[in-house]
Amino acid sequence: MMWSDLKRLGQFKDLLIAMTLRDIQVRYKQTFLGAAWAVAQPLAFMLILAGVKSLVFREAVSEGMPHTIFLYCAMVPWMFFQTSLSFATTSISGNMNLVKKIYFPREIFPAASILACVVDFLIASAIFVGMMAWYRIPFTASLLWVPALFLVELIFVLGAGLFIAASNVFYRDVKYLVPLSVQLLLFASPVIYSVSQVPENLRPWYQLNPMAMVIDGFRKAILHGTAPDVGVLGGSLAVALLLCVAAYRYFKQVEVKFADLI
Repeated sequence: MMWSDLKRLGQFKDLLIAMTLRDIQVRYKQTFLGAAWAVAQPLAFMLILAGVKSLVFREAVSEGMPHTIFLYCAMVPWMFFQTSLSFATTSISGNMNLVKKIYFPREIFPAASILACVVDFLIASAIFVGMMAWYRIPFTASLLWVPALFLVELIFVLGAGLFIAASNVFYRDVKYLVPLSVQLLLFASPVIYSVSQVPENLRPWYQLNPMAMVIDGFRKAILHGTAPDVGVLGGSLAVALLLCVAAYRYFKQVEVKFADLI
């Protein structure tokens, strides 16, 4: 059943591309900064958190690195996670006219909103390359791990996005619950701090959070020139895949009710 749904989705790949491009255009339409918002958000958070670490906690460096690049390395994947879920939440309920009038796989809505956020990720990453050059962080072969790490995050985000988008059709308070949950998850992910500061007895549970592995992996591969823990990477990939499969099955089971409820 799931395989046939995926084959059907493949027949609408042109529509998925068109919807993704539409979301990119609509997102920055009539905005002053335009695509610069993709950089403004992680930079703003980076500066605020760097000030907190320096002035409040009196920390000179983070993992031997300047606070700014340590934090920005985490903010790039984190902002992709945050903005993707934000736009995916209302991707179906916000397109009620299309849902009621035209049939096509409804998962295209959250998928397109998430894929549109990949553009923001790439723009923010381009700035990060400039920061690496500024701080003289060497470009090593470990950077080849970055696509694999991002793939794990993308699978995780797609699963979460499908589940949240479908749930928001039935329970409209989901759109209020998601920002709160993301804010709480920020403290359960090594954005402000490093994994080494997490007590060892809690790390097996801590690493069940795919975002913890992704962020820590980004720092290891980019800042320290080392490969992420393959065992932890495999575990996070397994968790992300299980979530994505379960969320997709749930989505396909309930999508027939969307038009009646919206």
